Amino acid sequence: MIILQWHEVCASDELEEEDVMEFEHEGELYAIYHTPTGYYASVGVCTHETARLAQGLVFGDIIECPMHMGRFHIPSGAAKGAPVCVNLATHPVKVDGGTIYLGLAAE
Repeated sequence: MIILQWHEVCASDELEEEDVMEFEHEGELYAIYHTPTGYYASVGVCTHETARLAQGLVFGDIIECPMHMGRFHIPSGAAKGAPVCVNLATHPVKVDGGTIYLGLAAE
């Protein structure tokens, strides 16, 4: 069983729908998304060329990488368009009291 530690990211109203922001924790980059279906998180760099996903564009539940326009399904992390072929690792997110939290495995 994985025990999660919740990390405060920002107020939920700071992240508009169909937007993405970067969050750094202990030297690791994460991308936090607000889509029409909710809030999500993934690793913060593309699996193809390590471009920062927070500089990409969100279309519904899809993030488009800013470097080569590869696409990922945000809720699942599934690679959806060339040149990306490796899925993104995703992480749980919760909103509590108007604050977005990122869930990471406790050490």
